Amino acid sequence: MWKQTTDREFGIIHPKLFRSNVCRSRVSSIHLSNCKEIVSSHRGSVNSLQVDLTEGRYLLAGASDATVAVYDIQRPTEHEDGNAMAKHKSLFVVSKQHEHGHHFAVSSAIWYPIDTGLFVTGSYDHHVNVWDTNTTQRVVGFNLPGKVYRIAMSSVATSHMLVATGTEDVQVRLCDIASGAFSHTLSGHRDGVMSLEWSTSSEWVLITGGCDGAIRFWDIRKAGCFQVLDQSQTQLGHRPPLLVHPKTEKKSSSTGLSSTGKPRAKLKRLNNRNTEKFQPSARSTSQMKHIKQRSHPGMSSIHDRATGHYGRVTGLKMTEDGMHLLSAGSDSRLRLWDMDSGCNTLVNFEATRLQGSKPIQMAMTQDSDLAFVPCLVSVKAFSLWYGQAMATFRAHYENVNCCCYSVLDQELYSGGNDWEILIWSPTTLSCTDSSLDEGKNAKATIDQDNWSD
Repeated sequence: MWKQTTDREFGIIHPKLFRSNVCRSRVSSIHLSNCKEIVSSHRGSVNSLQVDLTEGRYLLAGASDATVAVYDIQRPTEHEDGNAMAKHKSLFVVSKQHEHGHHFAVSSAIWYPIDTGLFVTGSYDHHVNVWDTNTTQRVVGFNLPGKVYRIAMSSVATSHMLVATGTEDVQVRLCDIASGAFSHTLSGHRDGVMSLEWSTSSEWVLITGGCDGAIRFWDIRKAGCFQVLDQSQTQLGHRPPLLVHPKTEKKSSSTGLSSTGKPRAKLKRLNNRNTEKFQPSARSTSQMKHIKQRSHPGMSSIHDRATGHYGRVTGLKMTEDGMHLLSAGSDSRLRLWDMDSGCNTLVNFEATRLQGSKPIQMAMTQDSDLAFVPCLVSVKAFSLWYGQAMATFRAHYENVNCCCYSVLDQELYSGGNDWEILIWSPTTLSCTDSSLDEGKNAKATIDQDNWSD
């Protein structure tokens, strides 16, 4: 590392390359943090975690006890063991006792992409609520026909404020925060929708994974889905047909024989007989044209029964450049898809066990080299391009439901059924010194809420 620092000082290494090398070395040394701890305010399994996309400072968590909490992961609230352990307590908690609080488990909680002034929660009580962070009051509420499994907002959207909702109903509904109403209803799945993911390269493309095993691509400006991923369609493709040599083709034409060796005249007579025998009437052709005209543009996608997994699709995660998609299923399989062709890349991920009864939240590093996947009581870091398990993080006592990666600090956060939120941070030489400096700064200047208005 010191050699790279010297090379950067003399301008031998490009700044972006130097930054990526430093981040990669920090990620490779991730372990359970011994200087930072989150004091969980939840009394149930933690189902959702997300660090805000603007400052990388506030962690939003949703749990099965119907609570939603926000933690400041940059400034600790107190120190223990002679300033060696920095404890981060929740800044506020929205519970059942709140006037508009959820009554059942909070399955998903996300930040508004462009600032921390709003956050959105989805619950098993069939409601999706939009909250004001400053006042902790509900701004907009949506009532859905079933349990809400997952919600998502596009991080690159500039033309809409839509919240995609996946429920136990077969339809995917898009909630418009600006109008407070449903703007779209996407039909095509044959069972509930457990996972959602917006494209990172287009604000109009939504990807959904259902309990029917299908992974569908939607352009919300058009009717019906435009692509369904098929696990049997790979980048190897089908075997091309054998081409007939031009010399043999000429020879057969000169002798008056076809490639099968039969006279062409007989084949023509047979073809004429068949066409005369099975020629459709004018009435039947008009009926077929009428049916084609009446068919909805999205009806063809409903009849496409291709599946991406043998079972429920429990998790979806797209790479930063929007070129690949990682999917997880109840069949305990991880698959990497090429977004351009829609083919299975056949990356052989190491055998692992994934829970299939509820959705899981996966995470990726900024360069998309590593994917963090909850695997029962542990979190495994897989090489996205080779499928090898590079590291296994074990500290939870029960199943892990979600994990979230902080690009700013190269830290990983995981939540599980043991009610705990754990921090996995890279090795630092002066961990106690940095926490001590943070404590002094916290005492010198009291930092009030920095929510954007």
